[in-house]
Amino acid sequence: MNDLALGDAGLDLNADQGRLSPDRGWPARAADLLQGFRAIVRLDAQDAQTVPAYLREVSYSQGDVLFRAGDTEAVAHLLLVLEGEVSVDTGNSPPGLEVPIAVLGAGSVLGEMALLDGAPRSATCTAVSPVLAAGLARRGLERLIDPHPWVAARLMVVLAQHMAERLRALDDQLRMYGQTHAAIRAA
Repeated sequence: MNDLALGDAGLDLNADQGRLSPDRGWPARAADLLQGFRAIVRLDAQDAQTVPAYLREVSYSQGDVLFRAGDTEAVAHLLLVLEGEVSVDTGNSPPGLEVPIAVLGAGSVLGEMALLDGAPRSATCTAVSPVLAAGLARRGLERLIDPHPWVAARLMVVLAQHMAERLRALDDQLRMYGQTHAAIRAA
């Protein structure tokens, strides 16, 4: 096992296990995905190519838990999904009663709230298929800020808008659940 750590996240990276891409092209894939985010402020090609130097490659096998709701230990990083799919659920219910939130694929960002505020993980994320991701630790973000403050600022705006979109989608889901619950009670 490779003992590289994802910054201060305490996450062990195993570069050999479950690798999806035999080439080392993940930094280019990460830059492409970062550049593709719709946001008020976008990362241009040069900005997006700067960021992968502060990321670390992480791979997960199908069924691996990437984050667990309530976890307070490994909260200082986020993941950009490069390949594969991840299910997101509430994770704080008895087994089998978790509430599904979404299934996310390439280009999705997971764990951004914990990266920013250090609070416990709010959802459980599980690999539905083999997953290749790029991890950004809080320490990596801090290291990006000094030499590239404008890139870091743009990245933060992109992450903030991404969080806003996810919160709006969750609000829509909760509204739907509420309507379904009301209809069931009325029946």
